[in-house]
Amino acid sequence: MEIGVLALQGDFIEHITILESLGVTARLVKLPRHLEGLNGLIIPGGESTTIGKLATAYHLMAPLREFGKTQAIWGTCAGAILLSKDAQRDQPLLELMDIRVERNAFGRQVASFETDLQAPFLKDGDERLYHAVFIRAPLIKSVNGGAETLLALPDGRIVAAQQGRLLATSFHPELTGDTRFHQYFLELAK
Repeated sequence: MEIGVLALQGDFIEHITILESLGVTARLVKLPRHLEGLNGLIIPGGESTTIGKLATAYHLMAPLREFGKTQAIWGTCAGAILLSKDAQRDQPLLELMDIRVERNAFGRQVASFETDLQAPFLKDGDERLYHAVFIRAPLIKSVNGGAETLLALPDGRIVAAQQGRLLATSFHPELTGDTRFHQYFLELAK
């Protein structure tokens, strides 16, 4: 199995490190040809407008859309915004997932937070909570069509969604020692 990590901007190295620790071949993706032969792709956190502009400049938007029609893609934080059909502002989007997001929904950098969430779909999820790290995080305002909610905060706000082989998380699983979300994505990519 070979998983790519979009490496235009953001915390792509952290995802590469986790994938390699799980015994997966990981590849940095910077150009359309780097998508060839991949089983899945992670779009990391960072700044969604910058990643979208760079993907446009490197002629990656159309290849990423095509890739997402048949292969697994996971967007974390900024990556979740890029996967969405609606970010409530004018910016480059892949429009692959039928979700609407709100950028920086929890406030500025100083409002970043961590919390434990029940995630029964993860390995040992019934016995062990998932520690989620939110940094200038988006909120998944709604899931529509084929998309479904995977995780919500106790107040009901959606922070993870899935649509087939597409996965979006508002938080940063690559910043914890818990590899269960990466393992879950690898199952989608099989």
